Amino acid sequence: MSTSRFAFDPLTVSPIDRTVTHLSYISTARYSSEWNSMLHTHPCAEVFFITGGKGDLVLADRRIPLRIYDAIIVNSNVEHTEISSLEDPLEYIVIGVEGLEAFSGEEGGDGFSILHHQPDEGSMLFYFRTLLKEVEAKLPGYDTVCQDLLEVLLLQLMRRSKFSLTFLPTSRKSTKECAVVRRYIENHFKENLTLEQLAAVAHVNKYYLVHSFSREYGTSPINYLLSCRIRESEHLLAETSLSLSQIAGMLGFSSPSYFSQSFRRMRGLSPLQYRIQRKNESSRRP
Repeated sequence: MSTSRFAFDPLTVSPIDRTVTHLSYISTARYSSEWNSMLHTHPCAEVFFITGGKGDLVLADRRIPLRIYDAIIVNSNVEHTEISSLEDPLEYIVIGVEGLEAFSGEEGGDGFSILHHQPDEGSMLFYFRTLLKEVEAKLPGYDTVCQDLLEVLLLQLMRRSKFSLTFLPTSRKSTKECAVVRRYIENHFKENLTLEQLAAVAHVNKYYLVHSFSREYGTSPINYLLSCRIRESEHLLAETSLSLSQIAGMLGFSSPSYFSQSFRRMRGLSPLQYRIQRKNESSRRP
């Protein structure tokens, strides 16, 4: 007789905090003559799963082709709509999720991420359809089952894609303008961004942007830009042999010395010291 036994680590922390991330609604849609294709926004993120047909996700500045078994996350306060093919009507299941934002998909832009069709997407469809059945039946404990299924779906998306999911408490959800700027910074932090450019992205005055962004996130837009660059530099220092000058140039720093000064101010040690520290940590691992 052959047996297998697997132990679970009681100290393992789930990447999804159910005190933050909640299922707000779930619905289905199929193209018909009553289909409304006006641009609109939602106060929460929406997760679409295409179950049939063809169409496009339309944002303010681009159109993304949609096909069966595509999974799409559109962040809160992002203008979007869906347009169906007339010959092959679009069908999908969509869930609204409080406290969720997605960034940097395999194909992504400001405010959305997409995971295209993969061979085993039948399992994803199973979870979406089970969610629907639970909500429709409303049997005892259905809300707990739905929350569990939501977390499974989000974990599946995180495993299968290159985009990351972040979870924000409702009290920290930002205004539309701040959310737009935050996402823009996270997708363009390697570029030479200025406060004037960021204000133009949100169509607001730069002084208003600094005040509202600082109130929402506890830091200014430029400091947030700097923190995104420093976070990426940590990865490059630990995982590559690129020189400090190369890293500084890649991440939009005006000079290697400014990069080093910024890194030391935010991390308490120089980039070179950080690289040595990480290498020593790696060498001690079994």
